[in-house]
Amino acid sequence: MSELPQESGDARVDAIVAGLARLGELPVAEHVAVFDEAFSGLESTLAAVEGHVEGHVDEPAGPRVPGPPVPGPPAVGRP
Repeated sequence: MSELPQESGDARVDAIVAGLARLGELPVAEHVAVFDEAFSGLESTLAAVEGHVEGHVDEPAGPRVPGPPVPGPPAVGRP
């Protein structure tokens, strides 16, 4: 097996990957739970990074495609 980088450059990712080290101490039957936990953590971290840049929500990449209007909340006092 090839060597993996020691650090990713993101402390959150590094902590998740470091948690995989416990696999050697666990029976194989328990590995799936550890991988699921790591996957969920990485997925959450990626979502947080993709969704925010300096506290602002990013616009989706690519050209804007016109679509149907999105209805707003109903007006108060109007049927």
